[in-house]
Amino acid sequence: MTAKPSANKLWGGRFQQRTDRRVEIFTASIPYDWRLYRHDIAGSIAHCRMLGQCRIISAKDADSIVAGLEEIRDEMDREIREGRFVPDPSLEDIHTTIEQRLLEKIGPAAGKLHTARSRNDQIALDLRLYLRDEIDQIVSLLRGFQKALVGRARETSDAVMPGYTHLQRAQPVVVAHHFLAYYDMAERDRRRLKDCRTRVNVLPLGAGALAGSSFPLDREMVARSLGFEAVSSNSLDSVSDRDFVVEFLSAAATIMVHLSRLGEELVLWSSSEFGFVELPESFCTGSSIMPQKRNPDVPELVRGKAGRVFGALMALLTILKGLPLSYNRDLQEDKEPLFEAVDTVKGCLEIMTPAVAGLRIDAARLLQAARQGFLTATEVADYLVRKGLPFREAHQIVGKAVAEAARRNVELGALGLATLRSFSPAFEEDVLAVLEVHNSVASKNLPGGTAPARVRERIAQIEEEWRREED
Repeated sequence: MTAKPSANKLWGGRFQQRTDRRVEIFTASIPYDWRLYRHDIAGSIAHCRMLGQCRIISAKDADSIVAGLEEIRDEMDREIREGRFVPDPSLEDIHTTIEQRLLEKIGPAAGKLHTARSRNDQIALDLRLYLRDEIDQIVSLLRGFQKALVGRARETSDAVMPGYTHLQRAQPVVVAHHFLAYYDMAERDRRRLKDCRTRVNVLPLGAGALAGSSFPLDREMVARSLGFEAVSSNSLDSVSDRDFVVEFLSAAATIMVHLSRLGEELVLWSSSEFGFVELPESFCTGSSIMPQKRNPDVPELVRGKAGRVFGALMALLTILKGLPLSYNRDLQEDKEPLFEAVDTVKGCLEIMTPAVAGLRIDAARLLQAARQGFLTATEVADYLVRKGLPFREAHQIVGKAVAEAARRNVELGALGLATLRSFSPAFEEDVLAVLEVHNSVASKNLPGGTAPARVRERIAQIEEEWRREED
């Protein structure tokens, strides 16, 4: 006896046998794409109103469908908020789930919603609506993170610390300058996302399965109602394009690079070997066996979670690289890595912002470290250049003086003027001021330099930019 056809499927008319339950489970995206329900409903409402306006369906049916969709949206809001929503794999995806509910609610008129639309352009729309919202949220979270960084910079514009290259002490900088370096990284992240958003904000609906539609659709009306800035220009590309997701994931991966670098520094700086900062106790954990431990788990996990976002980017690039035009089911696999990347970036920003705001900074320890390791050696070489020596010769002279100080296990200033003059008669009494770290940072008084005056100027500039944005 022939099995009953897959009558509850959108595509069931062609088939004479039920879908194997294992296939339903394997191919279903509803276990994760349910989170697109609000975007799917918003897109469906805009599409339906356009169908009614263009007289492709009756105004009565359009009103009934819109009212039903609004009820479904409110019902799903409650179900998800209360933890009562249970995805049904037999309904495949969020589109089918909502359409089935609509059918149960308003009857056969529900079937008219899918007029002049394919799941291919429908999911492309949902994904763009979702990502547009998430970009806006991440941009806002980045601003909060920047405010925490600037808050710490405001407190430390005169505090001196060692700057590093190769993880070796190099030259002194002010602590605020270090925090503002991460501010600038976050600002590039914000701008990248805002730029990405312009390419996300293109309406694909109306592309149909791949070839467009023979119905007289008003795509511009739908674009206006959903806040899209443009309408896609090629139906084949509209349903198969995931460049906007790749671009977002690339920007997200860069955000995680920056958060991971800061996480690494917080791990190092909070260790006994550095002792520069202390994380808030509420952001640390202990050891199950060593009572004295105070582990920096938050920045460690941020550092580790970066790999998940990098993986999401590589996963999507791999999915896309061999796909012929136009839509292929492989594209179903774009959502899980995207969702995970979004959640990871948001979670890391939400935890790192208060962690930075709550840091205890040991300014005395930082200053002590800046005064060790010959960090003003470059200033001494520059001092000799000002006395008329070529820089390469000055470099050699100071290098020899450093070697002698290291042999004696003292800093350069402790050698005394007489010993310094044994390396070059150009040394005079005023070299001792050059060796002081506060004078060193103050001398870097160029735009972008670490001089406290320049750093305070930069903080004021940032805060003025924020005021202009808010006006």
